[in-house]
Amino acid sequence: MPSRLLALTSEADDPAEPARFWAALLGREVVEDDGGVLLPGGETQLGLRFVPGRAGRPGTHRMHLHLTSADLEDQRRTVATAVRLGGRHLDVGQRPEEGHVVLADPAGYEFCVIEPGNAYLAGCGPLGELTGAGSRQAGEFWSRALGWPLVWDRGEQTAIQSPDGGTKIAWDTWDNAPAEPHRQRLELLPADSGQQAAIDALISLGATRLAARTDSTAALADPDGTEFRVRT
Repeated sequence: MPSRLLALTSEADDPAEPARFWAALLGREVVEDDGGVLLPGGETQLGLRFVPGRAGRPGTHRMHLHLTSADLEDQRRTVATAVRLGGRHLDVGQRPEEGHVVLADPAGYEFCVIEPGNAYLAGCGPLGELTGAGSRQAGEFWSRALGWPLVWDRGEQTAIQSPDGGTKIAWDTWDNAPAEPHRQRLELLPADSGQQAAIDALISLGATRLAARTDSTAALADPDGTEFRVRT
């Protein structure tokens, strides 16, 4: 049975600060868990989790979030709210004619507020997508690992989505993908068969076991070498 995706976990100097930001921006509850702060996502929205660690560049922008907009006023309102809560505008080379707005949260992680009318993110909910640097092989691995079908597969661009809909997870080859260290990772919960069975299944799909950890999580890497964790 596939593992279940719990959250995108991001390191931060002060985990409570980005947790408050995203909870207010997305209207989520804040739950203190073992060693971090969790913003549960429900059945179809990606959970967000913040843990103590390093914040900011390098290595932070291998993954970023895309928020959706119902209309132009909704997009402007989301951007204004984000800035009021402690976000800031970023210039990443976007062109004036592009409709999305690029921002950074208080921990320095970038995200985009996508313009209305984006057919690709239609029906995905407020947190429409997590996108990152990665290969088609990684997308296929995660499709099997989570039991989520490929909903986009063109060239080196792939995306998966839960059969129930909601947040998409996408991979693309980025020419300027930052190097180590990675400060963001996916965290999984095992199926009823337990953590070790989940680890064995993930390794059979192409994951690699990393060095043992002192906590109860297991660290693995997907076929691209990107770290993720399996919790108990």
